[in-house]
Amino acid sequence: MRIQNRFLRLAAWSLAGLACAAAQARATPFIVLDAASGRVVLEQEATHRWYPASLTKLMTLYVALSAVREKRVTLDTPIVVSSRAARMPASKMGFNPGSEVTLDNAMKMLMVKSANDIAVTIAEGLGGSVEGFAEQMNAAAARLGMNESHFVNPNGLHNDNHYSSARDMAIVGRALFRDFPEYSDYYGIGALRLGAQIIPTHNGLLGRYPGADGMKTGFTCPAGFNVVASATRGGRRLIVVVLGYPNAKARTLKTASLLDAGFASGSGSIPVATLAAAPGPAPNMRPRVCGAHRDQVAEDDFAVPVVQRPGDGDHSAAFFANNGEGAPGNSVAAIQEQMHIRPSFEPVDVYVGRAPGWNGPVLAARGDAPRADLGAAPQPAAKAMVARAKGKPLAKGKKAAKKKPAPKAKAEAKPSPPARPKTAQH
Repeated sequence: MRIQNRFLRLAAWSLAGLACAAAQARATPFIVLDAASGRVVLEQEATHRWYPASLTKLMTLYVALSAVREKRVTLDTPIVVSSRAARMPASKMGFNPGSEVTLDNAMKMLMVKSANDIAVTIAEGLGGSVEGFAEQMNAAAARLGMNESHFVNPNGLHNDNHYSSARDMAIVGRALFRDFPEYSDYYGIGALRLGAQIIPTHNGLLGRYPGADGMKTGFTCPAGFNVVASATRGGRRLIVVVLGYPNAKARTLKTASLLDAGFASGSGSIPVATLAAAPGPAPNMRPRVCGAHRDQVAEDDFAVPVVQRPGDGDHSAAFFANNGEGAPGNSVAAIQEQMHIRPSFEPVDVYVGRAPGWNGPVLAARGDAPRADLGAAPQPAAKAMVARAKGKPLAKGKKAAKKKPAPKAKAEAKPSPPARPKTAQH
C-alpha cells in the first residue's frame, strides 16, 4: 500500500509538471489595435485570461479621470495615504500614513513609478475603500466591453480572482486616448522629479522607438512581463499589448517588432469587440519567470534612465534620425543595439502635500479617524513637507520655537502631588 501511494504521488507530481510545462509552452498573448478605428491589426490568443499585474493601473487611471470629468474631484484634490496603503509592497513611494498628495501628483506617480501605495491611496480616496473602488473598476470595465476582466484591487498585486486579457487591456488603453485626450501626457512621462530624486519610466520603448508615446508596463512572477504600448507614425496611432514575457528586454523587442508589423500593414478589418472569449483560467508564469531556471533579467535593468549631467545631450537623436518614419522594419535591430543608450527626458516635477492655496475637501479612506484640518488651509507641517519634496529650504523663522522656561513657583504655592508613572502608548 505504501509503495502504491508513493507511485500515485509521483504520478500526480508528473502530471502537474506536464500541465505547468504546457502552460509555459503555450504562446503568450498579444494584440495590435488601430486606435482610431478600434480594429484588430494582429492578434494571438488575445482573449485568453491573463494576470495583468500593473497594467491594472490603466483602469485605475481611467476611473480616476472619470471622477474628474464628472466633477466629483479636481486634479488638485488632496488624498490621504492610509496605513493600508503604506503597507503595500514595492514598487511604492513610501510616504508615511497621513501624508497628503494631490490627485494630479498621485496619477503621475502611479504611471511612472507604478507605485502600489499610491494606487491604494487613489482607490480609498475616490472609492472609500479598495473594495469600493474595485466595484467602480468592474463597472467601468463592463461599460467598455472588457468581457474577460475582473478586478479586486487598483494596483495589480497578484490575486487569483484578478485577471484580464490582451484584448481588454487594449480596450482600456484605447479608451484613455479616446475619452481623455487632454490627459494624454500622463501616459508618456519619461521621468519624475521629487525633490532631488529622479524617478525614470519602466517603459523601454519611450525615447527609443520612433513615435512611442505611452502607456504602462507591469510585472509579477505569476503574470510575467507585460506592457500596453502606444506609438504614432504618420498620424496613425497603434496600441500593442504583450503579455507573459520572461524578461523586460524580450518584452520590449517583441513590442517593437509588433509595432513595425502593424505600421507596415493596414488598419485591420476585425472590430476588437467581436473577438470571441476563450475559456480557461489564467496560467501562472512563476516557474518560467521567477523559477530556478529563469532568465536572470530584472525589469529595472531595462528601465530608461535620465540624462542629468550638463552637456550629455540627447543620445536618442541619431537613433530617431536613422530609424524614423519611412524606415519600418529597422526598429527592432536598432533598439536591440541601443538598449544601453540613455534617452534624455525633461523630468516632470511632483511634490507631497496640498496644492498652494487649496481650501477644499481632503479625501481619505472611509472609516479613517476624522481629521480636524480637513478643508483647512495647509498647516506649517504640510508646507514644510512640500518644501522638502521640492528641494527648497524652509524659510527663515519657520523652525520650531524654543520653549520658554516655566515661571518659578511662588514661595507660598502648595507643593504639587507626586506625578503618576507614565505608561507606554500603543
